Amino acid sequence: SILASYLLKEKLNILGKLGCLLSCAGSVVLIIHSPKSESVTTQAELEEKLTNPVFVGYLCIVLLMLLLLIFWIAPAHGPTNIMVYISICSLLGSFTVPSTKGIGLAAQDIFHNNPSSQRALCLCLVLLAVLGCSIIVQFRYINKALECFDSSVFGAIYYVVFTTLVLLASAILFREWSNVGLVDFLGMACGFTTVSVGIVLIQVFKEFNFNLGEVNKSNMKTD
Repeated sequence: SILASYLLKEKLNILGKLGCLLSCAGSVVLIIHSPKSESVTTQAELEEKLTNPVFVGYLCIVLLMLLLLIFWIAPAHGPTNIMVYISICSLLGSFTVPSTKGIGLAAQDIFHNNPSSQRALCLCLVLLAVLGCSIIVQFRYINKALECFDSSVFGAIYYVVFTTLVLLASAILFREWSNVGLVDFLGMACGFTTVSVGIVLIQVFKEFNFNLGEVNKSNMKTD
């Protein structure tokens, strides 16, 4: 996002650059302290987790939100509110984790001559279709967002929201929250707070037209 402000000549003031830095640092803290996924090594284990009522409920909520965003909110508010397109892309991106994990596990059983190979092939095709549709729709709305908003602002906020939702989807799928200790919980809270402050700096102060040189001149006049 910071490079885009130089290469594409987009406006990103010093607060926006600090917001990018804070957002990236906060998301790294979130990743470090996020729950560690338990090992899933077989297709049967993954199928059990994909059909878990909690994860199925999460998928239903995500699909409902996507329908509302795509068919009702995006046509009216998408070109004026950057969070609409970012929410669509990030919610779709949360499907990439279970899909890619499932494709990798199913591929191991497809080429084995056992009764589960046909089931593995069906699962792999379904997950490939989900992954492909998710990527295509994401590209569509990313292009829409870049037509209306600066790529520097969009890239920073999209990175943060996408990372947060992927971590949430992984935690629900692999049932990781029960293993979170106090230190990790505080670390995630601090990371999320840092991310939120970064997004506020990028969004709220993006129209302010000043840079570090002007700040230095102001300080010199004060002195």
